[in-house]
Amino acid sequence: MAHNSEEEKKEDYLFKIVLIGDSAVGKSNLLARFARDEFYPNSKSTIGVEFQTQKMDINGKEVKAQIWDTAGQERFRAVTSAYYRAHSDMNVVIILVGNKSDLKEAREVTTAEGKALAEAKGLFFIETSALDSSNVTSAFQTVVREIYNILSRKVIQSQELQKKDSGRLANGKTVVLQADENQETVSETKKGGCCS
Repeated sequence: MAHNSEEEKKEDYLFKIVLIGDSAVGKSNLLARFARDEFYPNSKSTIGVEFQTQKMDINGKEVKAQIWDTAGQERFRAVTSAYYRAHSDMNVVIILVGNKSDLKEAREVTTAEGKALAEAKGLFFIETSALDSSNVTSAFQTVVREIYNILSRKVIQSQELQKKDSGRLANGKTVVLQADENQETVSETKKGGCCS
């Protein structure tokens, strides 16, 4: 019996990315350009939350990025902010995107100001144009690659910890990794029972 390897292959990782920002800054067109290489000059405002998926190869691993496009209008702010607060991790990757870089004469924020803000907040920064497609793919790849790098570091730390504590694990202890905003902490818990 023949199997179609394309149908059987699933992604190695699924990452969720949320686009947030004011209304009319180009979030939907950034996503349309990245996911479908399309641009809509007369696009309508997003209502609530919409999403697209895109697959990428990062270091030989297939990553599926599920990208959520949120409404920028004030009346939807409570819905969208509740979504990303409830579904985010402490180790979130944030990139500040200055979109519409093609509109040089209408610029409101200089590149230097954008870089300075990003640096002060510890964020990645990139300027893009959904219209002419400049840096759109790079922006999304930067986020996905950094999420992958964080995950890879956690896996390596976990494996090193397991090797280091392999003798103790055999003695009935469980190692629990807990994420902390500043660093990863490790605690040991004993299994239940009378003699542990």
